[in-house]
Amino acid sequence: MISPTVVLVLVLVVLPILWTVVLAFQDLRLIRLRTAGLFGDYTVENFVDVFSSPGFWQALVTTLVYAGCGTAASVGLGLAAALALRRPFRGRTFVRASLLLPYVAPVVAATFVWGVMLNPQFGVVNEIGTGLLGWDEPIAFLSERPTALITVIVFEMWRSFPFAFLFLTARLQAAPATLEEAARVDGATPTQLFRHIVWPQLLPTIAVLALLRFIWTFNNFDDIYLLTGGAAGTEVISVRVFDYLVSRGDIGAASAQALVLATVLIVLVSVYYRFAAKDEVA
Repeated sequence: MISPTVVLVLVLVVLPILWTVVLAFQDLRLIRLRTAGLFGDYTVENFVDVFSSPGFWQALVTTLVYAGCGTAASVGLGLAAALALRRPFRGRTFVRASLLLPYVAPVVAATFVWGVMLNPQFGVVNEIGTGLLGWDEPIAFLSERPTALITVIVFEMWRSFPFAFLFLTARLQAAPATLEEAARVDGATPTQLFRHIVWPQLLPTIAVLALLRFIWTFNNFDDIYLLTGGAAGTEVISVRVFDYLVSRGDIGAASAQALVLATVLIVLVSVYYRFAAKDEVA
């Protein structure tokens, strides 16, 4: 009964992973891809080149900063939005639906709009800044350090917070209201209610959200590539993999970097299951 699923997993997941591992240990260029096989000349030279190549460690640090800050910001903003829209009011359904627009909007359209808005020559953000906020000169949000990295993190927060908002809203609606009512009767303040009643119920959901969002953000490619192309200190590992694969045609080095990326994520998932998942079961 499970054989169709097993076949799909083997073909779509296991085989591509094994093929990537094989390519990572071969000195292989794109032009010679058709000659690659399971029994080629294996070498660790790709990993040596990757770890010693200029910019790799900086890209890894940038990836960790981008993923960590983007995850924390998106989950935090989603939590704030879920709490703010928790109580019924007229038009709440419309507001909740509007908050989903960043997540469902096509990424190409979203990055184009942000690029136009942040343009230092004719963007509306710089127009407001120089005209109303007293900026001395326009800011090149997408082409200067460290502004470009901050900008892509803010974009990630804006685009991803609706996902956290949906999960946390559903969890808040499933929480029993009697606990909070009893706490209010006992004289608990709003801060105490959140700390002792609401937060413990949301913590398992937030842990899962943080893990999922970190994995997706750590692997994210399209947002940064479309906004900055990896320039101005925003080059992450996924952009380097693309550059090695397409621009240089070095499949072996690109596969090696992809394995490094996967190894980091495996470590993070292991840490999650070692601590967070164990607490949920307990």
